[in-house]
Amino acid sequence: MPINRYVLRSTFVGALGGLLFGFDTAVISGTTDGITHAFGLHDIQLSLPLLHRTFSLSELGITVSIALVGTVVGALTAGALGQHFGSREMLRLTAVLYVISAIGCAFAPSWILLLAARFIGGLGIGGSSVLGPVYIAELAPPRLRGRLVGTFQINIVIGILLAYLSNYLISLLNLGTREWRVELGVAAVPAAIFFALLFSIPRSARWLTTQDRLDEALAVLKLMGTPNSEAELADIRESLNLERDLKQASLFERRNGRLRYGKPIFLAIAIGAFNQLSGINAILYYLGDIFSAAGFSRVSGNMQSVAIGAMNLAATLVGMALIDRFGRKTLLLIGSVGTALCLAAVAAIFATQQHRELLVWALVAYIAFFAASQGAVVWVYLSEIFPTRVRGKGQSLGSGTHWVMNAILSLVFPIIAARSGAYPFAFFAVMMVLQLIVVVIFFPETKRVSLEELQRMLKIE
Repeated sequence: MPINRYVLRSTFVGALGGLLFGFDTAVISGTTDGITHAFGLHDIQLSLPLLHRTFSLSELGITVSIALVGTVVGALTAGALGQHFGSREMLRLTAVLYVISAIGCAFAPSWILLLAARFIGGLGIGGSSVLGPVYIAELAPPRLRGRLVGTFQINIVIGILLAYLSNYLISLLNLGTREWRVELGVAAVPAAIFFALLFSIPRSARWLTTQDRLDEALAVLKLMGTPNSEAELADIRESLNLERDLKQASLFERRNGRLRYGKPIFLAIAIGAFNQLSGINAILYYLGDIFSAAGFSRVSGNMQSVAIGAMNLAATLVGMALIDRFGRKTLLLIGSVGTALCLAAVAAIFATQQHRELLVWALVAYIAFFAASQGAVVWVYLSEIFPTRVRGKGQSLGSGTHWVMNAILSLVFPIIAARSGAYPFAFFAVMMVLQLIVVVIFFPETKRVSLEELQRMLKIE
């Protein structure tokens, strides 16, 4: 049966949340210098008397990472709100948050109000990262669900590329001190379009069923072209009853004196942490500063960022095409070696201050290895390693680890890089060597392994 045009439209609109996610994530990279000068940002000293220690914090790092704090809050609360009000309605709220954030950043008269606008944008990113895939999954036909949900990840990468391209084009306009405001404010346009398009798609039949609006749910299933809508509705009702029973399951349940799901918990935390210890988001956020530190002009650095964004998109598509052929563990091993070598090369360039012309090629190669391995594997692996009864909670643990590490590294990156541009990249390279060792020893291959067989491999009773 050919794919229904209503399914295509709903998938396209739902996946636009991913595009805004990627755009808002990466657009900050071209604005850090302008923001620093506009508000006179500098390092501040934080004293903790109880620990008898003083820590240095970068106001620029706070500016970047505050959005990630909002992302964590948005991701943690979006699921419950989506269940109560519906994913489509909550996606409308995320679109409004994106618009408010973009306009707030563009016109922020003070650093504090800029932080508030960035935090609001983070709420939108966190919310859409949960609600977009859920909405698509609830509407997609079972035979197409994986590919259609995958369009959300592709849109994130497209959004990152568009952010770099937008920064480059705006930098050509010579707007002076207004440039960073325009770069952040332009996100209001696609956010407004996203909000308008959300009124052209239906609620999900699954959510309508949870509200006992069965006639409406049946009508949506027929609209989506479901061959046997009545049978599908009955399946949805049965699965909802099962989910109510599973809500009582504990991720940290103990059996015979040990954690029942200890191995999957370790794998989830490890893959979520190493995904960020690769330096990927710190590099994406501070790409403009990295090129500036290497001696590139502002316009030239923005142009190099476009090349990196394009490679990110191409390698992501390659990774998604290879993940079922090569396997998750194999891709992680290849990615660990490739990213470690590329990061070591970047560290060497900064340490020696030689061969700066090779920096962009080292970063392009790094992005290629990352996107085709960890970028493609992380969310798939998290969805496979936990049994059904705790899968949602396990995915939240891995995702939460990912976002928390993201916020920490984004906060401290400019402080460490200010001492030496080589230090952070050397650290990331060492972390990729450590990941290689951990993956070889502990990570099972999940390619073509049933979920039941995987539970036996992980010794889950």
